[in-house]
Amino acid sequence: MTRPGLPKLIATDLDGTLVRSDDTVSTYTHEVLDRVRAAGIPVVGATGRGPRLTELTRNDIRAADFLVMAGGGRVVDQSDPDGPLVLRDERLSGAVLARLLADLEAEVGPLTVMVEASDEHDAPLWGDYHASWPYQDRFEARSREECLSCDVIKAFARTADHHVDELLAVARTIVPPELATLTQAGLGFIEICPPGVDKSTGLSVVAERLGVDPAEVLVFGDQPNDLPMFGWAGWSRVAVANAHPEVRAAADEITLRNDDDGVAVYLDRLLSR
Repeated sequence: MTRPGLPKLIATDLDGTLVRSDDTVSTYTHEVLDRVRAAGIPVVGATGRGPRLTELTRNDIRAADFLVMAGGGRVVDQSDPDGPLVLRDERLSGAVLARLLADLEAEVGPLTVMVEASDEHDAPLWGDYHASWPYQDRFEARSREECLSCDVIKAFARTADHHVDELLAVARTIVPPELATLTQAGLGFIEICPPGVDKSTGLSVVAERLGVDPAEVLVFGDQPNDLPMFGWAGWSRVAVANAHPEVRAAADEITLRNDDDGVAVYLDRLLSR
């Protein structure tokens, strides 16, 4: 049973929100999340990271009962006594993606494109090399034809002539939501996900499994890919101080920066009331 006055489910983004700029999570943060679980509140890690990064994700949010990964496309119940149970696994057709990319390039010019196709541990992204991509050790150059030869978890795209927010706005006028979900997560690339896939629909799978109403859910985030869960959750929507302006504008509250353990500080105060 949760204590009166507390949310019944807490979900937090990882990179830029829970995880600090040096790619670490503080001991203090881990301890506070353990206290959250001890208070009877399930914890969800809600991230854009794909299933190939499951081990890294589990290490960064060790207290998580559930993982919402790939921006909502993969949902895993880690509390099952028989081992992790996949509750959702969505993919985008390579043929559909090829058509979307052709339509986008007709409007904005050549795109740098990468796809996430494999869920094997530490599997690389495939596609076009770009120096700005921050995770070069998990990248493999492949032709566009190879990248589109199978269904994918998600795709990433950028152009030299558009800021990522501008490219996202243009792409949304071209790509209908029934074909793909478009967002961005602060990496300089728009993300192209299967239709109906975002963090809110991923969290809905968790909430339904637990019998929790969205009005009883507290969420934390920093980038536009967190906005769907900000619109879905009702207990409170909390942005870290370093969040994208759109996320700050959508938030009910602002906590400290990720580098100052803003999520943990907020939760520590919440548990101490």
